[in-house]
Amino acid sequence: MLNKEFLIDYRIYYEDTDAGGVVYYANYLKFFERARTEFLRSLNIFQSTLIKELNLIFVVKKCEIEYKNPTKLDNLVNIKTIISEIGAASIKMHQEMFCEEKLLNVLDVEIVCVDRISMKPKRIPSEILEKIK
Repeated sequence: MLNKEFLIDYRIYYEDTDAGGVVYYANYLKFFERARTEFLRSLNIFQSTLIKELNLIFVVKKCEIEYKNPTKLDNLVNIKTIISEIGAASIKMHQEMFCEEKLLNVLDVEIVCVDRISMKPKRIPSEILEKIK
């Protein structure tokens, strides 16, 4: 699964934009989060199941975003997600957002598997790693 691409489209709605009809900068993080969640879903990894059955959650440890171009109301954007590295308790992903083949922004994110109660890092369960790899 390393370097395999997952692609998903989103429409930009009024609620995503500022008064000028341009996507508000913080909303890009939400779009990227949704793309990561859908990526996991495509692998039959459901965060609600991780919480309920394994008492685990994935949290963002670190992210770096570069805004290259704005996007606007009603645009259809495409988000590409790639797993770039897998550790014992963490996953690094590279994400890019495009609109009509124009690169809008780039995100590199590290998510960590943690115990839901203690919030301490936990090894990613082998059954999850098998689905990811």
